[in-house]
Order: sequence, then C-alpha cells, then structure tokens
Amino acid sequence: MKILILNGPNLNLLGIREKSIYGGQSFELYYEELQKAFPALELSYFQSNTEGVLIDKLHEVGFSYKGIVCNAGGYTHTSVALADAIKAIETPVIEVHISNVFAREAFRHRSMIAPNCVGSISGFGLESYRLALQYFERMKPKQIGFGSKNV
Repeated sequence: MKILILNGPNLNLLGIREKSIYGGQSFELYYEELQKAFPALELSYFQSNTEGVLIDKLHEVGFSYKGIVCNAGGYTHTSVALADAIKAIETPVIEVHISNVFAREAFRHRSMIAPNCVGSISGFGLESYRLALQYFERMKPKQIGFGSKNV
C-alpha cells in the first residue's frame, strides 16, 4: 500500500529549529524509523518550502496512492490552493502537526485544509505521523478505496 508523507515549509529544519516546540530529531532520521516500523506500507517522503511544488506532488500521487500524511506547515492556515488540491484528488489525506496548534497563536487554530482531510492529528510530536500511518495500516483496502474520502 503506497503512502506519501508530505511536509511543507520549514519542516526541512526539524532537529535544528525551535527544538522546544519541534524536538531535536531530524525528519530524515525519524522517517527511517517509520520505514522500519511499517514494513507492510510502501512509504515515500517529500518535502518542499514551495506551495506550488506541494500542489504538484498532490496531483502526481493523488489518484494512485492509498493515503497521504500531510504536514502543510504554515500553509495549513493560509493556503486555499492547497486545500483545493486536497479536495480535488481521490487519495485520502490525514493532516498532521507536530505541535498542538491549539495551544499556540490564535491564527494557528484555523486550518484551511482540515475540511478536505479525513482527519487531523496534532500535538504528539513526531509521533503524530506514526498515528496517521497506523490508521492507514489498519484500514481494509476497500475502506480506503478511491472515489470517497469518507473513509
């Protein structure tokens, strides 16, 4: 089962930036842990700081992959275009955040992409990704089937 982990802006700096919020581990090292923990899933990882590149990636995999775990970073709160791209594809998307966005600045309390995702996970550090992958791993293939995001 092909699953994409899609990270947005500034997430390439995990392990370096704001360690009190995001922790001290790079995503690349954590991704290796995820690959070992989920051998039944065919994981791929993509990160970009550019909104249009993220949209292009969603279009590329959004009709063939079985799931997408998306941390849109700051675009979560601002990008109508990213929300529209998620709505346009068939692959179900789970929104994830490392920090508890509701315990942070008020502008982070609103997600533009959440209405087009099957669910949202936040506040569990990097483990938010693992929780999303567990969901996809446990779903029967027809429950994640194409044509409906209401998994």
